[in-house]
Amino acid sequence: MTSAAPDNSRNRADALPKSWNPGDVEADLYERWVAAGYFTADPASDKPPYSIVLPPPNVTGNLHMGHAFDHTLMDLLTRRKRMQGYEVLWLPGMDHAGIATQNLVVKQLAESGTTKEDLGREQFVEKVWEWKRESGGAIQGQMRRLGDGVDWSRDRFTMDEGLSRAVQTIFKRLYDAGMIYRAERLVNWSPTLQTAISDVEVKYEDVEGELVSLRYGSLNDDEPHVIVATTRVETMLGDTAVAVHPDDERYRSLIGTTVYHPVTGRQIPIVADDYVDPEFGSGAVKITPAHDPNDFELGLRHNLPMPTIMDKTGKIADSGTEFDGMDRFEARVKIRERLAAEGRVVAEKRPYVHSVGHSERSGEPIEPRLSMQWWVKVESVAKASGDAVRSGAVQIHPASQEPRWFEWVDNMHDWCISRQLWWGHRIPIWYGPEGEVVCLGPDEQAPNGWVQDPDVLDTWFSSGLWPFSTMGWPDATPELAKFYPTSVLVTGYDILFFWVARMMMFGMFVSDDPAIATGKGAPERNVPFHDVFLHGLIRDELGRKYSKSKGIGVDPLLWIDEYGADATRFTLARGAQPGSDLTVGPAHVQASRNFVTKLFNATKFALMNGAATGELPARDELTDTDRWILDRLDQVRAEVDSTFDRYEFGKACESLYHFAWDELCDWYLELAKVQFAESEQRAATTRIVLGTVLDSVLRLLHPAMPFVTETLWQALTEGAAGESVVVAAWPQDNGIATDTVAAQRITDLQKLVTEIRRFRSDQGLTDKQKVAATLDGIDAADLDGQRSEIASLARLTEPGADFSATAAVQVRLSGATVTVELDTSGTVDLEAERRRLEKDLAAAQKDLATTTAKLGNEAFLAKAPDNVVAKIRTRREVAESEVARIGERLDRIAESVANK
Repeated sequence: MTSAAPDNSRNRADALPKSWNPGDVEADLYERWVAAGYFTADPASDKPPYSIVLPPPNVTGNLHMGHAFDHTLMDLLTRRKRMQGYEVLWLPGMDHAGIATQNLVVKQLAESGTTKEDLGREQFVEKVWEWKRESGGAIQGQMRRLGDGVDWSRDRFTMDEGLSRAVQTIFKRLYDAGMIYRAERLVNWSPTLQTAISDVEVKYEDVEGELVSLRYGSLNDDEPHVIVATTRVETMLGDTAVAVHPDDERYRSLIGTTVYHPVTGRQIPIVADDYVDPEFGSGAVKITPAHDPNDFELGLRHNLPMPTIMDKTGKIADSGTEFDGMDRFEARVKIRERLAAEGRVVAEKRPYVHSVGHSERSGEPIEPRLSMQWWVKVESVAKASGDAVRSGAVQIHPASQEPRWFEWVDNMHDWCISRQLWWGHRIPIWYGPEGEVVCLGPDEQAPNGWVQDPDVLDTWFSSGLWPFSTMGWPDATPELAKFYPTSVLVTGYDILFFWVARMMMFGMFVSDDPAIATGKGAPERNVPFHDVFLHGLIRDELGRKYSKSKGIGVDPLLWIDEYGADATRFTLARGAQPGSDLTVGPAHVQASRNFVTKLFNATKFALMNGAATGELPARDELTDTDRWILDRLDQVRAEVDSTFDRYEFGKACESLYHFAWDELCDWYLELAKVQFAESEQRAATTRIVLGTVLDSVLRLLHPAMPFVTETLWQALTEGAAGESVVVAAWPQDNGIATDTVAAQRITDLQKLVTEIRRFRSDQGLTDKQKVAATLDGIDAADLDGQRSEIASLARLTEPGADFSATAAVQVRLSGATVTVELDTSGTVDLEAERRRLEKDLAAAQKDLATTTAKLGNEAFLAKAPDNVVAKIRTRREVAESEVARIGERLDRIAESVANK
């Protein structure tokens, strides 16, 4: 029987729905939080600042699992810091996504029979803005579904007026400092998009091609010739040399001479360069400087001509051959056929599997192409970015990623920042009628008749300013003064070099800007963020990286629809560890949903029994059970704090999961039922302890599972004067030493009850079947005060006058061995019990034989440490005792069977 709960307990339990259906509450709860201003940062606050800027998703995008992972971790960090008393800014926004957005609108125009050229640049750009106003930003609604606690009042867009001003400002400062220049260099070129693209937009895939070995020079073996191999035959039209290793004896006599080019008819030089691997193939390499990055560098070293033999659409042009006008892939076939007919194809290997870069946006193989572009000199800011990590001003988590960071920034090449698009930040360079060139800032106007450069900036240029441009830079704003540098950057390790490096470089460049440095010392202000947390990639249960384009993975909104946002978030957070990939599938999110349901049901049960928050009684008024659960709560809170502080989200969530499920629900709630029935005074104390523990558990779980914890916390605390768990205080150390005696008693109780339950299960007893039993040795085990709890949890009853034990379970505890003798007449399956005991006897006999053999081995005894020998002797004594005990029990079973 459960003691009567306070009158209001039923009302508080009734405030909860019959069962947890997340779809019924999540949307309303979220909008209530936003309306209450919980996520709106106050730069005038005297609280310590904590800030994160959201990696801006593309305006064309939808929430995918990578976003859900990123956003869950950032929301967890900011919700926890808010509860810890920080003034939190989590600033959202979107990227204009130059290529993706332009492509989308171009395709829409094509469906109506129109091209961007038909509209012209100005009208096309307006068309993109129109699309953005009407359809862009669908991901924002999806972020609300996930529960992102962002400051919507500060939502930014990389093309809005303020950020555009920041882009023009930093471009001019870099240009005036001599760090931006225009030059003809090799770039990743997309013939379909007709623009240079960034390294991050190139995806490498293994493809089946062909490796063709070609003969340059004379067809007469007695005359000078070389054999070269290539997978891109068409590029030979741009060959300006053949390279060999300077120490290769086969070609030493040819170095400095020329060789006949079999298609163009030109004589091209044979040069010596250490780049060539003499062990690969023939040891001779054709050099096409305008269409291969390695050849380009070699061409610079040897001052070679660099003719571009393809136009911007990927067609052969200006080669002076019959192949002009052909598509690059058609030319590849036609040139090979001509050379084969001439006897110059020495060998062909098909299929030849090799890695080829493809445009992420258009899907085509990219073409390395020499092109006039705008570049940023990165040497000084790249060095500063490396030094910031070396000095500890920026810490990378996990630290194992630091070598990759240094390898990148210490060897960084100049950055191509121009794109041949219409949508984006147009390069603020103007050309005068007499060839004048000027860079204009945001408040400057070009003279009449001057023409602006047609290119736009790489999207990474504007997103690289994100940590400070979103807070109002170049103006000195309250947001910059309060929240910059940001506290942490959360992102995947796969874009460490692209986005993170660019933000670091720009942050170092503006570190002495008055708008940023005002009121704070330079050492603390010269970085865009203090911590960089790099999580891994999400993979499916087969280990494959989630990819929408390849049909691998799950739309997180489907999980939210089916299991709820809390289950989806907890699944992602529970699997997150610094730098490690996360494998998830339906089974994982189902387990998280079950956990949410367990938490809901446990809280509802607690409320029905009067659990409430309030001042805890003195420690000496608490039972061992109460002291144990309170101490375990404090230990878990400390574990959670230390692991969250180290960005070990998975470990923190794992600790909370097992405490809430295994210790609170599976043990304390069951033990509390006994205390509820003991007396009203004991019940009243238990209600406060249970309410206190639940209050803390809900707060600790809130950052990962905001919706269910808010609902349950409101019911438990009756709104805590109208407030929300969103702004409730984070649990603190209670300052009380752990009661180790109580902890040991509960540990022994758990072991004893578990063994009795195992015996019952082996015998096929149901939970409803109570069995009379005696507990011998309970006093020696210091568990006399837990008799009621043991009997209740193990489903035991007091023995009557006619009690006759028919079975026994012996359990060795920390202080003594307890023998539980049970009267299982008519309930125990003696044959099953015999099989169980025989299995235990075999294990005991094996251990006895092993320990006896070791103790009889003189060589072992001579070498083994005393403590090791002592442990083995103890094991042998235990084994001897077990063999005797189990043997006696088997004899009794045999007698029982014989007497039937």
